[in-house]
Amino acid sequence: MAVLPQAPEDYLDVLQTQRGGFSFELCKRNAYLASKAQIKPPTAMKTGTTICGVQLKDAVVLAADTRATEGPMVADKNCEKLHYIANNIYCAGAGTAADLEHTTAIMESQIELLRMATGTQPRVCTVVRRLSTMLFKYQGYIGCALVLGGVDVTGPHLYQIHPHGSTDKLPFTTMGSGSLAAMAILESEYRGDMTIDEGKALVAKAIRAGIFNDLGSGGNVDVCVITKDGGKILRNMEKPNERKFKAQYKGFPIGTSPVIKEDILKLATIVDDVTMAT
Repeated sequence: MAVLPQAPEDYLDVLQTQRGGFSFELCKRNAYLASKAQIKPPTAMKTGTTICGVQLKDAVVLAADTRATEGPMVADKNCEKLHYIANNIYCAGAGTAADLEHTTAIMESQIELLRMATGTQPRVCTVVRRLSTMLFKYQGYIGCALVLGGVDVTGPHLYQIHPHGSTDKLPFTTMGSGSLAAMAILESEYRGDMTIDEGKALVAKAIRAGIFNDLGSGGNVDVCVITKDGGKILRNMEKPNERKFKAQYKGFPIGTSPVIKEDILKLATIVDDVTMAT
């Protein structure tokens, strides 16, 4: 016999019906699938990166390593982790490569449309607010950890954006699996009156610390310098892991792989200008 829902008698009954919290209804089902059907729930894959940034008097300097990992394997030795947002705004990304590429591309498109609509240079805080709102909406399932820097009408700015949407405004910061080693360098050597060349040397040293002390980081050092005139990416500014002894490659001689079958196809000719007879 079906039980009809009772009407709430007072405000406590209404509060009880509207209570939230975690639902445990599917826990037994998930445990059954894991034990009987050998269906394992998805797990988060550990990613590796070292990115950092420093704010100077009239500029911002970002840096990143170039190793892309796929679980325990190195997928790319020289990937690019510095992303263009606007002429005066760049960011360094750690986390899931596909999420970073698409998120920064979406933000680049939105900021360019905003620039054309308003006719003014975009501000750094605008990009931070849009990224924070977007990432918070997805509750951390978009793996984007960003160090965003730029120079606008109010001066240089450096922000740290976490995958869940929280943000920090800092004079220097690091993110990624090698951030502890990089932060040790920044905390001991950062000064507020540094020049651009000193800032570039500092962030490069911090990235090298991450490369040599973290297995998830490696490759080369990329640096981005952002001033009021725009940003410039210095690709592979340092190569601390250049291979010294390279194997001599010898090509295979002609005829090593026998030709079993050979077909020569005659392609059809397509005529564009065709006159129809009336």
